Amino acid sequence: MASGPLRDFVITKSGNPVNLLHAASRLFGGEVTTSPIGPFSDGEHEVRGVAGPDFTVGYFASPLAVRVGAVPGRDSYFVNLGLAGEVWASSGDGRAVLGRTLAGVVNPGDVQELRPKRPGTECLGLRIGAGLVRREYAALTGRPVSAAVRFDLPLDLSGSRGKTVKLLIGSLIEQLGSGDPLLQREELRRSQLRCIATALLLAQPHTHSATLRGVPATPHPRALRVAVAFVEAHLAEPISLGRIAEAAGCGARTISGVFREELGISPMGYVRGLRLDRIRHELLSTGDRVGEIAYRWGVTHLGRFASDYRSRFGELPSATAARR
Repeated sequence: MASGPLRDFVITKSGNPVNLLHAASRLFGGEVTTSPIGPFSDGEHEVRGVAGPDFTVGYFASPLAVRVGAVPGRDSYFVNLGLAGEVWASSGDGRAVLGRTLAGVVNPGDVQELRPKRPGTECLGLRIGAGLVRREYAALTGRPVSAAVRFDLPLDLSGSRGKTVKLLIGSLIEQLGSGDPLLQREELRRSQLRCIATALLLAQPHTHSATLRGVPATPHPRALRVAVAFVEAHLAEPISLGRIAEAAGCGARTISGVFREELGISPMGYVRGLRLDRIRHELLSTGDRVGEIAYRWGVTHLGRFASDYRSRFGELPSATAARR
């Protein structure tokens, strides 16, 4: 029987490094592409893993140096932790030697290069959906993130904050490996992932760290944080004031008052503004037509949408699309 993390979830264990590459691609479900760096390495190559909504966690034991590429249209963060030996890691402009005291955080769209320093190297890779990170940021601040969160690569595991992130990831892995049916419930798994995303936002330096440091010590009311997270998660679906209130566990009048007091806007005004922000991002970053993007984000009246868009951004959506 295998030992170590995820021992009941072996995907491949082989002397053929090609099996490692295929297993890693299969485990991450099309989220990444994998290719060797340099010649194939002799030795045993093992992959274990579990995948679910918003996450994948994998165990890798191999001497093979690999390049892990991002797949266009996929949007995930990766946290890599060394278990045995050391791995030279690079991503974007960052470089780090991953081991027991240093992990690596890779941002959406970035290519990773992982080079084990010697045989016997073991590491863990955790994929976290970017939407989950955005929702937890919104829950912490009471407002959506204005631009993508980009973390620094090296994550120090020797300090108290890094140890917390490592502890939470370890707890998730123990939960996945447990035979207890209660610990396999999706609700508990989702809660664990939210804790990891929140810990990363608070522990690891990133492009919005200054904003989080400026969040008042007294957080927004829980009802507001839950409501904002609900809106972020269901933005492309029909959303009513009643659904927001139900998600927050209070009445429509109460949640409306909380939004106006804390954010200076009504709940449905918040929904409209967030949808317009998402639509503008896609107008600038995709080749899709204005109507397709608008309908994708729940817009049903294009004339009213164009007016709202111009009021918010000072130009029509067609003018934004013409600049891409």
